[in-house]
Amino acid sequence: MTPLAGWENFYVIVGSSAGALIGLQFVVITLIANRPAGPGQEAAGAAFATPTIVHFCVVLLFAGVQSAPWSRVEPVALIWGALGFAGILYELIVARRMRTQTAYAPVFEDWLFHVLLPLAGYAAIALAAFIARSNVAMALYIVGAAVLVLLFAGIHNAWDAVTYHVFSKRQEQGKAEQRAEPGI
Repeated sequence: MTPLAGWENFYVIVGSSAGALIGLQFVVITLIANRPAGPGQEAAGAAFATPTIVHFCVVLLFAGVQSAPWSRVEPVALIWGALGFAGILYELIVARRMRTQTAYAPVFEDWLFHVLLPLAGYAAIALAAFIARSNVAMALYIVGAAVLVLLFAGIHNAWDAVTYHVFSKRQEQGKAEQRAEPGI
């Protein structure tokens, strides 16, 4: 029996959740696509919306990788290392995008859920790759926890984006329409 045995249900649940959330994100983007784009919206999308999809895709990828019938953990650990380091680099890009976009001024919560928590998740995955040789069980729990961090950060970010567009943008649009109506 391989060390990955026993994790199947965990990754079926996590992977299914990530896949469903990717689909929902596409639905939401489609629904708000008709709204007029303000200045800097494209850069804000690259800073806030794209990383959410990336995290969901990484969780889905992990679910697939972890569910494959590996006979040893070493090849899996190599994948963990590659994805962990790629995620760290990606989070540095996300941080730069958040700093340079002008459509929205990020607050601490944005930095926490869009950069710090995902960065910690990807760093934990990279760390698990190194730990796997000496303590496979610990490495598997670290990866499991990191995948959950990415999933929950993505859920938070998706919800945050939806509520921002529904409440903040709708109010702005309503005020603009009132100003445009004659006789008010």
